[in-house]
Amino acid sequence: MGLTRFGRPKGGKGQSSPNLYVANCGPAVGLSYDTIAAVFAAFGEIKGVYAADESGARVVVSFAEEGCAQNALNALGGRPCPELGGRSLHIRYSVIQPTSQGRANDSVPVSLLASDLNIPGLYLFHDFVTAKEEEELLAAVDERHWNNLSKRRVQHYGYEFCYETRNVDSRKNLGELPRFVSPILERISMLPNCKDDEAIVLDQLTVNEYPSGVGLSPHIDTHSAFEGLIFSLSLAGPCIMEFRRYLEGGLPPRPSSSSDFEVECSEKNSNFLRRAIYLPPRSMLLLSGEARYAWNHYIPHHKIDMVNDSVIRRGSRRVSFTLRKIRTSPCQCEFPEYCDSQRLNGMKFQDQ
Repeated sequence: MGLTRFGRPKGGKGQSSPNLYVANCGPAVGLSYDTIAAVFAAFGEIKGVYAADESGARVVVSFAEEGCAQNALNALGGRPCPELGGRSLHIRYSVIQPTSQGRANDSVPVSLLASDLNIPGLYLFHDFVTAKEEEELLAAVDERHWNNLSKRRVQHYGYEFCYETRNVDSRKNLGELPRFVSPILERISMLPNCKDDEAIVLDQLTVNEYPSGVGLSPHIDTHSAFEGLIFSLSLAGPCIMEFRRYLEGGLPPRPSSSSDFEVECSEKNSNFLRRAIYLPPRSMLLLSGEARYAWNHYIPHHKIDMVNDSVIRRGSRRVSFTLRKIRTSPCQCEFPEYCDSQRLNGMKFQDQ
């Protein structure tokens, strides 16, 4: 369900409205939209019940007439409601705010299968590791040192990723990948998408720990840094990953500096394609071809995700294992508009 934009009436607290903002009420606290609508319908015709934000615990109830909304507010506001699990509802008037022309939609349908997204080169393998293996992998990284970023913790193996340059120094090898990922590497080599692929000799691992509510801004892994196969194993908690392909100008504007591996994308630019997929724990995501080179991937900063009509709470942490092979020569992919190697070569040619 998309998030309709609501706000306070311009006249202040005293101005009424046919729309009510209702807190302590919603799917995250066990109350379906149908149940909420049935309770409020006792006061008049309901036009709809909408998510007020991404918490899952606040909704907007929209009546056909202001008088009905006023009666509901007077009857239910600040009082326990037996029909809604005895919860005390915090209610105020709300109005629909117009959406800016050209703004991207706030929501995108979430798929459970990679094939539904129609993005060439994108694959998702469910239950890639067992629950016991997941526990062992988490224990292995928790025994090692974490580096703190602004919102999450990371570990690097093989080669360290430099967040300032969004690249790696191939001359600084940190050693072989840890033994605890050997079963994962062996299993990857058996995937039908990876047999006989020279790039399967993965030599760089980044482990990310995301606290609840923390995600990633849209970005494409730097072409000049890594080869064409990128694997990401999700552990401990689920998330939604969104994919965006910008239709003009290739990459979104690059920030002047960054302390994180993120390329900020302007939300004012609505000229992009959007897809989204649900990544359950223990699943392996593979980015290759167009999915790797041309689509930004992005994890929304949510504590609760809506997957179809279900509310999915993110765990207290989500840990990802991202496995890649560093690139030692310029990228020659088929997507030059997104490729830093080919853009750099083009600028050098123009200067000659």
